[in-house]
Amino acid sequence: MYFNIGKKVAVLDDILKGVIVSLNGQVVGIKDNDGMVYEYNQNELVVIEEDQHQLSKYSDINNPLFNDKLQDQKVKVSSFKKENNEVILEVDLHINQLIKSTTGMDNFEMLSLQLETAKRKIEYAISKRISKIIFIHGVGEGVLKSELHYLFGRYPVRFYDASYKKYGLGATEVYVFQNPKS
Repeated sequence: MYFNIGKKVAVLDDILKGVIVSLNGQVVGIKDNDGMVYEYNQNELVVIEEDQHQLSKYSDINNPLFNDKLQDQKVKVSSFKKENNEVILEVDLHINQLIKSTTGMDNFEMLSLQLETAKRKIEYAISKRISKIIFIHGVGEGVLKSELHYLFGRYPVRFYDASYKKYGLGATEVYVFQNPKS
């Protein structure tokens, strides 16, 4: 990629765009629309050949690049399962299912995130009158499982090991008691 003064660039991991105002080895100075000057390494920038509104006129549904992009998208799997006309909410608490990267997180922070997710899902199930939740927590050392059991004690629920045949040893099924509508 060629960087020249006056070329438009965008920062890869940010929402910043601007014009190159200085070059010093691998360091590129860019000026945004507000007149602020920032410095980035060349590997953090990409040259913008055309404005975004110019690019959008080429993105019709018959464009092969557009069709390839649509095929690459993953099919979203619902968290809700239906068995015997009963709605069951499945929640996978494995940390890699909750966040993209655990870089910089210690075990306490990961456990806190998992428990906060479980708490939100229980409260959601209570508010939406969903009677069953399956929490998939894995086997591990059992810390998450025991913390979940402690959390479940604060809510009007009954819990037990989920189907071994379907989930193995690493899941807990929670039955949420529902008050009749007033």
